[in-house]
Amino acid sequence: MRAVRIHGREDVRLEEIERPEPESGEVLIEVTGAGICGTDAAFYRHGIDLVPPSQEARWPIVLGHEFSGRVAAVGEGVEALAVDELVASGAGVSCGECPRCREGHTNLCRRYWTAGVHRDGGLAEFVAVPAATCEPTAPHGVSGDAIGLAQPMAIAVHAVARGNPEAGQRALIVGAGGIGAFATWAAVQGGLEVTVCDRDADRLGIAAELGAARTALADDRPLEQLLADAGEFDLVYEMTGAADPLLAALRLVRPAGRVVAVGVQAKPPTLDLVALTAREIELVGTMAHVRAADLPRALDLLAARPEGWADVAPRVLSLDDVAAAALPAMAAGESAQIKSLVDPRLVESRAYRV
Repeated sequence: MRAVRIHGREDVRLEEIERPEPESGEVLIEVTGAGICGTDAAFYRHGIDLVPPSQEARWPIVLGHEFSGRVAAVGEGVEALAVDELVASGAGVSCGECPRCREGHTNLCRRYWTAGVHRDGGLAEFVAVPAATCEPTAPHGVSGDAIGLAQPMAIAVHAVARGNPEAGQRALIVGAGGIGAFATWAAVQGGLEVTVCDRDADRLGIAAELGAARTALADDRPLEQLLADAGEFDLVYEMTGAADPLLAALRLVRPAGRVVAVGVQAKPPTLDLVALTAREIELVGTMAHVRAADLPRALDLLAARPEGWADVAPRVLSLDDVAAAALPAMAAGESAQIKSLVDPRLVESRAYRV
């Protein structure tokens, strides 16, 4: 089968490799939709150095931790899924036995690993993953290319939930990229009044279509100045991973409000801990998603937009496109669309299909 494999820094190849077979507890998925994201671009730039030394990674690997498709075969002991069933995979695998797993925090499992990061992922014609990572899509009413967006939507669902939001609260989302766009939809559907800030006017237009009550086009001014007339926010979600917006978030949130640091900081920022303490601000993190709670909710949210997601992912790419152009362009910050979807069955790219 054909697969996009990463061998090292800036070394991604479209290769012919052996099709996997599902082991006990696994399913073999014929991939119909996969995504590439900032994590894949980071691996392209930095290689295996991004994987902590304490984690086992079987490189070279097939990239792709956002994928969905048709169950082509089931391994021994798999009863919950059937051949030909359409599923979305969360890609993250937890042990189910450690203290965090028993608490329900499966995303913080001691032995957590991810398909497409530590082992072969979904930028291939087929991928074998534990059945427990998969959610059938039919009960949620989602179809077409939207299924391939389930994993990043689950990331956004988890991030929004980390703010403990309540309907009617005012939320600021800083950054309207892939996760920011999905977080906007999740927050709006949860009853929040959402303001979105970004440097890209087109992305802000999409945020407005997703239900943002207000958008703010960022420039060289500090965010506090840009949003001076917006009032205080109950919640601020910092999506960019840049230090200045995180510092601004602590000033824009109301006393006893919450700031969720979604974007991963390149290096530890200097924070105003005096303001955090004196104003009783809660600064919380978010990591991946909890498959049992977030993936089903993600599919429901994708289905709740009947017009589909062509504004977020207008073109669906082939594997040839990924290796030759899309991934290097994303790594260089030159991606032409918010989300890049891939259908490994394609010879040439095509438009998004509902």
